[in-house]
Amino acid sequence: MITPAHWDKGISYLAYRTMINASISEGKITEYLDYTKMNVQRMNRLDKTATILPALAEKVATLPAQKWLVLTEGWCGDAAQNLPILAKLADLASQIELRLLLRDAHLDLMDLYLTEGGRSIPKLIVFEEPATDIQDWKEFFNWGPRPAPAQDLVLSLKKAETPFEVLSEKLHKWYADDKGIHLQQELLALFL
Repeated sequence: MITPAHWDKGISYLAYRTMINASISEGKITEYLDYTKMNVQRMNRLDKTATILPALAEKVATLPAQKWLVLTEGWCGDAAQNLPILAKLADLASQIELRLLLRDAHLDLMDLYLTEGGRSIPKLIVFEEPATDIQDWKEFFNWGPRPAPAQDLVLSLKKAETPFEVLSEKLHKWYADDKGIHLQQELLALFL
């Protein structure tokens, strides 16, 4: 279960982006550096170009107070494709507070939200109408690590023993063609 320490350690999307950029420029990232650099480019593009579906924007504006916690990492391509949209959604409504936690520093929490036994990210955990005491927060839903059609694609490619480079290329082409539509449709269905 989420603890006060988890929530308190969460950072904003802007702080996350700043942290990743600083880690790259200061040479703190040695593992998955190329993936992290590519993901910065993806997030930069999506921060500028991603648009929110009007129906979802209207729904988000009417939501009760919510806390959104996302488990993520800078090297994760799925996170780079989905976080900018989640951040845009949270920015649409003052009653939504978005915080991000690094998965690898919070495996205790990540292990409560496994996908098919794996620590797949991003993982969005939504708490609706949070009580003052964090222990009383009600989980409304969780989502992730990717929209259903993308998950189906990944599972089928893994079953076919597709090399990771090819799998990644096909997955990110799917994201480019989709433009965040399936993520938004899935969230809208969860909010209804």
